[in-house]
Amino acid sequence: MNDQPLPPEAARELVLAEVVPTPSEPVRLEDCLGRVTAADVSSAVALQPFDNSAMDGYALRSADTKGEAEPPGLRLVGEARAGHPAATEVGAGEAAWISTGAMVPVGADAVLPVEEASEADGRVVPGREVAPGEHIRRAGEDVEPGQRLLAAGEAIGPAELAVLAATGNATIACARRPTVAVLSSGDELVAPGEPLAPGQIHDSNGFALPAQVREAGAVPSYANWLPDDPPATREAIAGALDCDVLVVAGGVSVGRHDHVKGALTDLGAREVFWRVAMRPGGPTWFGVMPGESGRRPTLVFGLPGNPVSAMVTFHLFARPALRAMSGLRPGPDRTRAALAEAYRKKPGKAHYVRCRLELVEEGWWAHLTRASQGSHVLTSMLGADALALIPADREEIAAGEKVVVELLR
Repeated sequence: MNDQPLPPEAARELVLAEVVPTPSEPVRLEDCLGRVTAADVSSAVALQPFDNSAMDGYALRSADTKGEAEPPGLRLVGEARAGHPAATEVGAGEAAWISTGAMVPVGADAVLPVEEASEADGRVVPGREVAPGEHIRRAGEDVEPGQRLLAAGEAIGPAELAVLAATGNATIACARRPTVAVLSSGDELVAPGEPLAPGQIHDSNGFALPAQVREAGAVPSYANWLPDDPPATREAIAGALDCDVLVVAGGVSVGRHDHVKGALTDLGAREVFWRVAMRPGGPTWFGVMPGESGRRPTLVFGLPGNPVSAMVTFHLFARPALRAMSGLRPGPDRTRAALAEAYRKKPGKAHYVRCRLELVEEGWWAHLTRASQGSHVLTSMLGADALALIPADREEIAAGEKVVVELLR
């Protein structure tokens, strides 16, 4: 195993190469928001299912509006309402009241809007000639029966729900949401709200990482805290492997009290890479725990314990894996923006700078969320829309120079 830090792009490719898609499961339409299709979805019916009116007005024969009629007007013979088709056909010299969305009666070939006619004594007098098919929505005009609506690997949002419902789909085959266990490591961690003893800090990874899991479309199945103790670390990790992905924050570096890598090795995990040439988040570990007794392999991410580093590396490596497991395009979602402030660094590592995007007439500008971009500055994540990528070989980016930005939202 090459112990040299990997470029971030190479590390992400290695992660995606280990992804195994989750199996499909049937999901009721009312529970499909945010889910991902596991197979193509076709229409069960036509949309529209029948010829219907686009206006409130009169269903009639267009030929009856040509020239003078004696007596004037058309005899009203019934009504078509939405959900209640007309009981009679429309014959020569006849018309029927019709509501928007109502089925066009047999015999009628056009609809005259109500404001373009006058009505008296059971007859309607058209105010103009009407063309065949006017104000009629044809059956199948939007969707034909059996037509493909969604391909496999598409996220279901409100518009997709509307189309699926309108075409009669009540249950959809969706990718099972990946399950993710999150462990925070460190004797210094205490729960928010608890008093801090000397040397202690409140655990933020235990809240930020499950939130990122949910935003990636996965399910946080388990969360726990690890003490800096080898047997306890092994036991906690072993108890969290009944999931698709395990995320451990902290304890993966080379300190005397970093026991996560050793525990993973003892438990049989296969290391894929250790260390990435980036800041923040260089001491990142990734590997695979083989499945036993028919269990799926578990992807394991050992992230730095620093909260900024943990959030950034989760976004860059774990989030694409979770999206790919669900059949989604893993990303990254990128654009280019002009850096509003000059940025300087030492060459050798790529920097991911937290920034806020602003759209101006000339295009996108990226403003640093904080002048200090240290990995210990947790508030640098507040208001961040993107990570501005400063290439490893660059020492300085001038203000106004365009850089690649990877979207966070």
